[in-house]
Amino acid sequence: MKIWCNGDFGEGPMALLRQGIGAHTLVLPESLSSSVLAVAGRDPSFVGADVAFGQPDPEDCLSNPGLKWVEVSSAGYTRYDTPAFRDGMRARGATFTNASQAYADACAEHALAMMLSLARQLPASLQTQRSDRAWPYQERRDASRLLTGQTVVLLGFGAIGVRLSELLAPFRVKIYAVRRSIRSVPGVHVVSEESLTRVLAEADHVVNVLPENDETRMYVNARRISCFKPGARFYNVGRGATVDQEALIRGLESRRISAAYLDVMVPEPLPPDHPLWFAPNCYITPHTAGGRDNVNEALVRHFLDNLRAYEAGAPMTDRIL
Repeated sequence: MKIWCNGDFGEGPMALLRQGIGAHTLVLPESLSSSVLAVAGRDPSFVGADVAFGQPDPEDCLSNPGLKWVEVSSAGYTRYDTPAFRDGMRARGATFTNASQAYADACAEHALAMMLSLARQLPASLQTQRSDRAWPYQERRDASRLLTGQTVVLLGFGAIGVRLSELLAPFRVKIYAVRRSIRSVPGVHVVSEESLTRVLAEADHVVNVLPENDETRMYVNARRISCFKPGARFYNVGRGATVDQEALIRGLESRRISAAYLDVMVPEPLPPDHPLWFAPNCYITPHTAGGRDNVNEALVRHFLDNLRAYEAGAPMTDRIL
């Protein structure tokens, strides 16, 4: 098979990729990208590809009748999540996978770190150290909370949400996961969107791991924020476009939301004068939740494992279509 790839995963992972595909042919375009967030344009070397790995242009995928399988090197797949792309891939019996499992541990640990740091007042203590170096002993102790026994609502329950629920298990939290398909999951109360208002009113923590598509844009809006338990904390490691950021700022200003921890936002990079930087108790990381030192190797291994499964006709990891 002809395997087209436009990702620059670094010397070691690229060598692993070349070795791992065996007798298949690897085709690399003239322009490679080291960022999975980069949007690639159409590429003439894509013609005749049987498999695409990286961030191919959706039109290249749809105009190539021999394409059998696409794996994107990201957890998000917004520009592929369209009726035209889905219908086009299904019509030819092609497979589409993403790389959610390669990012699940990092994103889940990032969200857990956010939750624990706020519970234990770490940002406030860091700010004290960087400013007047006071010693607010009683105030800081009184404001500290235990994560143990609290209630968490997960908006979305894909690979990242599942892994976060596993990491939260030792804290004996009550976990609600809101998703379309209701299936029993040990230790998690999976509920439909019809139950969202009720569970938001119970939540000490609302964690957004939703992908971006027509159904999820502005999902966390003023109406849903008004359903939050007063003083709840909000975390976003999904996509920035799923949140009405103006409504979020108002929620922080009114103290309906006691704190927000955001790894994704609109636009990115966030301009230095954007209101989110100045919103009370809003903590921002620059889209780093999925990062880890060996993520490129993990992406290549994820693809190669799926390649073996594809060749064997076995179930593939992170299959979307």
